[in-house]
Amino acid sequence: MTESSTTDRSPATAAAPEQHSTAWVQSWQRSETLDALRSLLDVSHRATPALARRAGLTHTEMAVLEHVMENPTGPSELAQRLGVTSAAASGIVDRLAARGHVERQPHATDRRRTVVAVTPTGREEVLGHLLPMFMELARVDASLDEDERAVVLRFLRDAERAVQRLL
Repeated sequence: MTESSTTDRSPATAAAPEQHSTAWVQSWQRSETLDALRSLLDVSHRATPALARRAGLTHTEMAVLEHVMENPTGPSELAQRLGVTSAAASGIVDRLAARGHVERQPHATDRRRTVVAVTPTGREEVLGHLLPMFMELARVDASLDEDERAVVLRFLRDAERAVQRLL
């Protein structure tokens, strides 16, 4: 990085925020690493809708399945996560339950509440489509030595923090 680009990217500046943003964008230095990350984010964004189409589900139904596979969740929490009303979330859960992919279960500590949990057939549906990707990612990971893995891990965690700033 040149001295001028270091100065352009410095967070401290006397210029107005809009001018600083414009100057930073104009001085942006593309790199193969950042281009590859952008491409990965783009492909990842398109993966869930493609997976949903293959499984005969809506994008939102697939998002619910992915979420409850990780953590059985109450319908109101699902509504918040999806940015939909409780009634809409309930309808999504009803459709998934009718297909045998999820079931409502009593909450472990609060019997007045229910949680939505994935069923074995729902898990199989999702994992069946994801397995080829998981196998390829495991192969890529196994090809790294410990030093390479440490660098990749640091980069991915830092990139995740950067993206989370948008949420």
